[in-house]
Amino acid sequence: MKTPAKSIAQRHGYRGLQRSDGPALLPEEPLWRRVPSRDEEGRCLADFRMIIPGLRDRSGSQQRNTLRIVNAVLQHYGAWVVFADFNFRTNLLWVSIKPRPGLTLEIPAAIKTLVPEALLLAAYWRR
Repeated sequence: MKTPAKSIAQRHGYRGLQRSDGPALLPEEPLWRRVPSRDEEGRCLADFRMIIPGLRDRSGSQQRNTLRIVNAVLQHYGAWVVFADFNFRTNLLWVSIKPRPGLTLEIPAAIKTLVPEALLLAAYWRR
C-alpha cells in the first residue's frame, strides 16, 4: 500500500535518506507527488535541491561513503528534516524541511563542507 505524502510529513524525526531508483525503493509515484508540502501542523515546508555531479559513475563504496556523509548531516538536523531523497539517475538530492529562516542555506552549506562537489540548485519556500 502506498504511503501518502501527508503521512510522511506527520512522522516525527528524520528517518534516513531514501534512494528513489534502487531496487529496494521503487517509487510508485513521481517524486513531486511523494514530497510532502506541509508539516503536521499545516505549515508550508521549505525545500532545497542539490546535485552531486558524477556520483552515479563512482564505485559503490564511494557512493555509499558520500551518502553516509550526507545522511549524517541530515541526521544532525533531524528535528527539522521531514523528507530526503537521492536519485542516482540524476544525481539529485531533494530535502524538505520545517520552516526556519536560513536553514535552506545552512544545511546545504554543511553538506558542501563535507562533500565539496555538491552544488545547491535551488532553495525556495512553497506557498
